[in-house]
Amino acid sequence: MRAFRLAYDGRPFSGFQRQPDMPTVEDAIFDALEGLGVADLPRERSGRRPRPPGYAAAGRTDAGVSAAAQTIAFEAPSWLTPRAFNGHLPKHVRAWAAADVPADFHATHDATRRTYRYHLYAPPAESDGDTPSTEPTAPTTRTAPTAPAVDDERVRAALDRLTGEHDVHNLTPDTDGTIRSITARATRTGDVLVLEVAADGFPREFVRRLVTLVRAVGTGDASLSRVDRVLSPDPVAGPEGVGPAPPTPLVLWDVAYEEVTDSGDGTDTDGDAVDGDDRRNTAIRFDPDPEAIDSTRTAFAEEHVTARHAAAMTAAVRRRVGSDH
Repeated sequence: MRAFRLAYDGRPFSGFQRQPDMPTVEDAIFDALEGLGVADLPRERSGRRPRPPGYAAAGRTDAGVSAAAQTIAFEAPSWLTPRAFNGHLPKHVRAWAAADVPADFHATHDATRRTYRYHLYAPPAESDGDTPSTEPTAPTTRTAPTAPAVDDERVRAALDRLTGEHDVHNLTPDTDGTIRSITARATRTGDVLVLEVAADGFPREFVRRLVTLVRAVGTGDASLSRVDRVLSPDPVAGPEGVGPAPPTPLVLWDVAYEEVTDSGDGTDTDGDAVDGDDRRNTAIRFDPDPEAIDSTRTAFAEEHVTARHAAAMTAAVRRRVGSDH
């Protein structure tokens, strides 16, 4: 089994997961594996196609959502390096690191933490247009649209209330799996406020609805008590409900695999025989591919003429790729 770190620009795709007659990241992956001769995955009559042996992905991002470190794993030959993978992937999808993993590794179930970042265009409340920046902001060639000023302290106060274990049923259309352990914070990069949310799992649209809620508090359109109301057991629907923010500024930033359990091959790390029932914990270490990293950064170097949040998103992905293993 091999695991790969992938970065992709989600805007050309109708989400990550394969769908009939819709362009998805997963179909691009499967097309590449067919082209490489790694897997024979012809489409079925329904328009779906089988998965490669052992295949799983860390997350299923929505249409328009991008990734800096999506993780997939499947049975793959040792020669399938990130740069070989990229030779058959479209330019919007790049592999940049790989790791050999135990035979029973599961990219979804073995993930211990996932982190998303949302790049919100949000001029600070006390700004004269010359806001200090902690990081360089990517260039744009159009004037960014006007947006209500945001009070960073109010944003951070809202995120503090959202941090911890909560039932987030009012921030997702899902009806189960809504109790989650959440860590949320914000950092400012010029006029872009980067909201980072990490959790042990993500219900559908959760981060985008969280962004809508936090932005409303930051602009003064909602009080901090609104956060408490949304986190309460009572349903919040209709005009009081929280809708999702646009998908484009959202990035699957990281997926953590602190350790996985290897079922073992009958020997220990020194090659000595061990009991067949013995299992060992193994940390997953991704080896970055320098050539693939350069290819990925080039793919995300396009100068965007849409909005500052899109430029900030792609610039952030370029910095993230290869920054750790």
